[in-house]
Amino acid sequence: MRIDIKKTKVYPYEELSDEAKQKAIESFAEINVNYEWWGCVFEDAEQVGIILTEFNIGRGSCCRGDFILDAEDVANAIVEQHGESCETYKTATEFLAKYEEWMKLDEGADEDGEHIDTTAIEDLEGEFEYSILEDYRIILQKEYEYLTSDKAIVETIEINEYEFTEDGRLYH
Repeated sequence: MRIDIKKTKVYPYEELSDEAKQKAIESFAEINVNYEWWGCVFEDAEQVGIILTEFNIGRGSCCRGDFILDAEDVANAIVEQHGESCETYKTATEFLAKYEEWMKLDEGADEDGEHIDTTAIEDLEGEFEYSILEDYRIILQKEYEYLTSDKAIVETIEINEYEFTEDGRLYH
């Protein structure tokens, strides 16, 4: 019988050379997106009355979903829950302003007693839904770009206190 004991020097990320750090980052390129990373964005959408059903942030990017509330309620929920700097907030406030304008016009029937054509409201609501889904596609795109950035990967490495060999390979 023979016993072979190897000693390996291990380093935290911050002690690696620049070249080894880059190798470590490259080896962890998918660490932050190898699970359902989009879950928080989907939950956020659901909280304001939108069910996101699918998205693609690659070639042919899109985001599809359905309102589970009427458009006015979705817009009001977004205004209540999202900050003013968020694109969804801006889209919702623009919709609400136009929507209120149409509703004021509809309150007073014209001289013949007829109300505004509802297709105009339906078109406005359809444009709002399209715009909000596009806002969510952009949110998903930015979230993915951040999660796969060197900065986010390094944060994950450091939080998990991974250790590496001198050349930047993960030490097991």
